[in-house]
Amino acid sequence: MSALHLIRHGTTAELRLDNPAKLNAFTVDMLSALEAHCAELERDADILAVVITAEDSKAFCAGADIVAWSELEPWDFARHWVRDGHRIFDRLARLSKPTVAALGGHAFGGGLEFAAAADIRVMAPGATLALPEAGVGIVPGWSGTQRLIRLLGEPLVKEMALFGRRVSADRALATGFIAAIADDPRAEAFEIAGRLSGTSPRAVEVAKYMIHAAAGEDRGAMIETLGAGMIGPSADRTEGVAAFRAKRKPSFPGA
Repeated sequence: MSALHLIRHGTTAELRLDNPAKLNAFTVDMLSALEAHCAELERDADILAVVITAEDSKAFCAGADIVAWSELEPWDFARHWVRDGHRIFDRLARLSKPTVAALGGHAFGGGLEFAAAADIRVMAPGATLALPEAGVGIVPGWSGTQRLIRLLGEPLVKEMALFGRRVSADRALATGFIAAIADDPRAEAFEIAGRLSGTSPRAVEVAKYMIHAAAGEDRGAMIETLGAGMIGPSADRTEGVAAFRAKRKPSFPGA
């Protein structure tokens, strides 16, 4: 059984890291589970929001399990571990459901990249953020030098990735990277997610697509998704499909 669980609480789903013996560090099985959970959530119309949590209060996620990736051949490390992890975190970032990450403890390396894939974040007062990869001879690989630049800015990412500095909850709040500091981040995250109960799921989904297109988060797919949403209910589409099935020339009404 994977150490990343999908739990449903009514209209809110919880993705819970549960690998406390390794400070919730990601393993291959956890990455695979995350990808499968994202696919399942994408098609679940009953779920309005997703809250990302961790079982250990000391660490939200310490990153990637060094034992898991250190045994890989160099090319497999790049091609599979890094590339697959990047793709899976992108899958989470582009989920149509709004996501809230509850950082009850430190988020380092891949753990920070995991939190960055959420739409908003809540952080405990004593938690910190870091990109310590250079200390073990590697570089951020799951969007730490890409998505985090957009969210935190180049100077702060350089402080973490090049000089090993940790970022406090207060500083993360000042940058806008987190939405709130809370003694109980999980409860706060669920409270935020619960606010979606009175909103239109479709309006929220489309707003997320529009914001992602503006921010450069998979812009091409977001624009084409919005275009498909416009053309999908049109009379022209209905006529085009009907004509194809009837093997006749279509007569488009232009509506």
